[in-house]
Amino acid sequence: MHATTTLAPLTGRTAAQQPYWPDPEALDEVERELAGLPVLTTENEVVDLMSGMDLVARGSALLIQGGDCAERFHEAVPELVRQKVDNLQGLAAIMRAGSGLSAVAVGRIAGQYGKPRSSPFETDDSGSGRQMPSYCGDAVNEPEFEPVARTPEPRRLLTAYTCSRLVLDEIRHSWAGRPVLERVYASHELLLLPYERPLVRRGAHGTYSSSAHFGWIGERTRREDSAHVALAQAVHNPIGVKLGPSVSPCDAVALSRSLNPDGVPGRLTFIVRFGAKDVDRLLPPVVEAVARHGAPVVWLCDPMHGNGLKLSGHKTRLIEPMRAEIASFTRALRARGQWPAGLHLELTPDPVTECVSERDEPPRFTDYRSTCDPRLNPEQSAEMVSHFLSLL
Repeated sequence: MHATTTLAPLTGRTAAQQPYWPDPEALDEVERELAGLPVLTTENEVVDLMSGMDLVARGSALLIQGGDCAERFHEAVPELVRQKVDNLQGLAAIMRAGSGLSAVAVGRIAGQYGKPRSSPFETDDSGSGRQMPSYCGDAVNEPEFEPVARTPEPRRLLTAYTCSRLVLDEIRHSWAGRPVLERVYASHELLLLPYERPLVRRGAHGTYSSSAHFGWIGERTRREDSAHVALAQAVHNPIGVKLGPSVSPCDAVALSRSLNPDGVPGRLTFIVRFGAKDVDRLLPPVVEAVARHGAPVVWLCDPMHGNGLKLSGHKTRLIEPMRAEIASFTRALRARGQWPAGLHLELTPDPVTECVSERDEPPRFTDYRSTCDPRLNPEQSAEMVSHFLSLL
């Protein structure tokens, strides 16, 4: 028997960004099956990560969180997982060498199979005007622009569980001989509630999410009265919240208090994604309000999600605005006596050309592989980390 638990606080809460599942009974059956499966992450592993997050919160360590925009089921194979883990370990090593501090590595990995979308529908780029349900990650549907592929299928949640287990097995192999602070831990957005609910389990320290070591709430689901916030309140994992331009200082203070009521260092991370044009104006009052009136938080910069645009028919992000947002973030935190703890990046070990420089004329997307948002290649990722370190 597994120590499952129920999440009564989610009842009646608003649950944004949930797919329309055509067969609710099939979805209920999948949720029951997930509740009977073993944990993916253990409570001891979560506690190990919290020890590292405690150091990050106190300014004695840095944090790199990165990985795919949306993981794919077919990539849950040892060789590809090893490449992703090696990439993250390499970035953490750059942080250690450049700062003289410890560095905690957390991947967008072993569960990043669901994606929030700005619209429930997509229009065919061919000009035909055809619309389909948006691709919401492999846990929901498939990226091919066809009706069958785009129809949400509940049993894909079980495949997400199986793939996450395969990826986590390989991640644990990489831990051999490494101290706790030099391991790569797994994280994903706590988005698909029929997947997340049954994987909340009881442990020695209370309820925790066994779907990941670290989970975050997205910009589109962070309302304080939302089911996603209630889910995060119910577990003792380290939790992140994406903060975009619509957040007010009062919103941020309220979230910090509700998600970290005991003021535990490292429990809560605010992942800032304002965009280069708005960060200088919007971030300082949020930081000041949280520092004065909120609970302790770790401040992390996501320089990617606020700087998207479309060029030559491709979704992309320009290098220069990302660098500018990192600089503004670091300056704003330093000026207010707060620790700029690190970066949250969408990245890949593959030599892709999905993010480009504004100096490229015309931009050349010679190797574009992402099914969702553009990612940094290894050279670009290392450059972003080095740029951040130069500002500390």
